[in-house]
Amino acid sequence: MLNIDDPAQTQSIAPLWRLAFRPFFLFAAILAASYIPIWLIAWYLPSWSIFSSDFWANVVPLWWHPHELLFGFAMAIVAGFLLSAVQTWTGQKSLSGTKLCMLFSCWAGARIGLLLSSVIPIWVPALFDTLFLGTLSVVMFKLVYRVKQWHNIGFSLMLLVALLINAYSYKTLFEKDFVTSFRLWEGMLWWLALLITIVGGRVIPFFTAMRLKIDKPVPLPWIEKPTIALMVLLVLQILFRPMPEAALPYLFGVTGLMQLLRLSRWNGHRSLREPMLWSLHLAYLFIPTTLILMAIFYDNPLVSRQLLHLFAVGTLAGLCLSMMSRVSLGHTSRNVYQGPSMAPAFLALAVAALFRAILPITDPANTQLWHWLAGTFWVLGFLLFVWHYFPMLTQPRVDGRPG
Repeated sequence: MLNIDDPAQTQSIAPLWRLAFRPFFLFAAILAASYIPIWLIAWYLPSWSIFSSDFWANVVPLWWHPHELLFGFAMAIVAGFLLSAVQTWTGQKSLSGTKLCMLFSCWAGARIGLLLSSVIPIWVPALFDTLFLGTLSVVMFKLVYRVKQWHNIGFSLMLLVALLINAYSYKTLFEKDFVTSFRLWEGMLWWLALLITIVGGRVIPFFTAMRLKIDKPVPLPWIEKPTIALMVLLVLQILFRPMPEAALPYLFGVTGLMQLLRLSRWNGHRSLREPMLWSLHLAYLFIPTTLILMAIFYDNPLVSRQLLHLFAVGTLAGLCLSMMSRVSLGHTSRNVYQGPSMAPAFLALAVAALFRAILPITDPANTQLWHWLAGTFWVLGFLLFVWHYFPMLTQPRVDGRPG
């Protein structure tokens, strides 16, 4: 940890609010473990649901579920990671204390506002979400701009795009335009895939090389730049359709092959004894797998919709869980490779991805069973994180230093 904090000032801050990964990782995991059972009960056992019909009248289930997993769960992980990592990247102090608490309150206010939508107008959580994403973008920009670290300035721009997508998603809820909502959710999924492509390309081969004591593969411009460009084009195509619809399966296929080629150079096959490594490679593998399958089954919209969950659960949730585990250990001054055993949690999410995305395609008659099993493994993965990491995230660093 860089010496950019006043230890005396830091010690006066409750440990949970000393760096962004602490509250956002912890409560994102709690949200993940609770929201999927809430969703499954509301969908399959509505008479047991904790929510009244008034709630679902204002926040339609098919809107609430993807919105909260994307802008509730995933964006909390993005915020916790970026606000913690930018301090290391730039040497500038990130949010902590009261300012961090205020940012977190905006995120939490949106989540609570949507849960209380029968008594709170929808514009209230929409405002909180906008404040959350807008502030996150501005803070990232200011920290990066101070040191003129231009290669990281794109994160602020991406966060502004997420803000616009989220704001428009609330508009579709007001108008009950769920066709447009679905396009926004798919676009946001690939926005997150783009973010993972950028960050994953930096950290996964680096972590692997450092742990295995091998040379980090030199990034090849003819792989790296086209892959990122193709991911940008995919996001734009889903949201705005600048190319003919017939081009989309080719875009999926080419992008998937480029992602697979990129991943193959990161020595994932040599990391099988380290859960903190193979979990990253396994989660990333779901990106090219999803893209290639989307290209193959493009003409079947029902299958394509199921396959989006292969990325959402396998990559998005899987990589989030792996990075949450690693960052929490590293930033609390613990050995990343001597922490609690998270292999069962990592495997649980991979299994959940298969149950949620593949088995409903191959055995649609038992879709409800596969959904419940997927939800069970999902909950298991995140509860294991909460169980192991709650003490670390709510207590000071073991070395007594800030962070």
